[in-house]
Amino acid sequence: MKFSVYQVSRRGARLANEDRMGYCYTHDSVLLGLADGMGGHPRGDMAAQLALQTIAAMFQREAKPALDDVRAFLRRAILAAHEQIQRYAKAHSLSDFPRTTVVLCVLQKGVAQWAHVGDSRLYYLRNGALLTRTRDHSHAEQRMLRAGEGAALDATLDGGAVNRNVLYTCLGSPQLPFVEIGVPQSLSPGDLVMLCSDGLWSQLPEATIVRLLSERVLSDAVPEMVELALRQNAAESDNVTALAMEWEAEAERDTTQGVSTEGIKPGVFASTFQSGLPDMQPDELDDAAIERSIAEINEAIRRAAARK
Repeated sequence: MKFSVYQVSRRGARLANEDRMGYCYTHDSVLLGLADGMGGHPRGDMAAQLALQTIAAMFQREAKPALDDVRAFLRRAILAAHEQIQRYAKAHSLSDFPRTTVVLCVLQKGVAQWAHVGDSRLYYLRNGALLTRTRDHSHAEQRMLRAGEGAALDATLDGGAVNRNVLYTCLGSPQLPFVEIGVPQSLSPGDLVMLCSDGLWSQLPEATIVRLLSERVLSDAVPEMVELALRQNAAESDNVTALAMEWEAEAERDTTQGVSTEGIKPGVFASTFQSGLPDMQPDELDDAAIERSIAEINEAIRRAAARK
């Protein structure tokens, strides 16, 4: 497998950045992930980080070197992340549960498969056109879809007719989350997948997102989108995070950190997800050997990127 990837996360006008993102891969499988910790509840940053680290640890254990059932893994991993957040809240006697959205994408055997909870989005583009995007788990979007006005959703939300921020499902809440699994998509060279938080998509017209991803290389498109989103509402900007991947990018477009798994041995796992969660014991998530392995690989990836 060969892919190019670029990721950016900015705090904006908020006191802290509660978004988390990353990717990990084996010889035969790639996992992309993004989580947006929800404001109005305690420790949104912890919820997002814990969700992604739980999912990445499960991916490492099960992708040997490929997942047996991608759809089942996505559902099971998201539910496990939900349970870990609840366990954390109870163990630390929090007055309320930390909460987060999550969106994941697995690339394996020439197929992309994704799942999400909440309003962090996935965009899928081919040849300059938007093939699909995830639908937000918000009361605003459900109201629009029921009214048969899904195509006009973004324009209506921009007009402030409906509060887009009210979600009906997320990770960490007392209710079991609704996990939506996308329709598998066969990958073609040049296909683009972007995961982003609502701090990005809520500030940019969908046409702008599609145009920038189609016309620019990822290393230009992703930071430009993030900067545009930050400037739209500078004084009150939300955290803005985007992670984009181009499948088998052409050489002239591959200005990012290109990744090839062809030389990876079957037992090797690489990850950019953060490890070392504060306030947690190692046995609450995975063993110390996995943590050391992830830390060592992350350092190797940083060194390789610095030499480019």
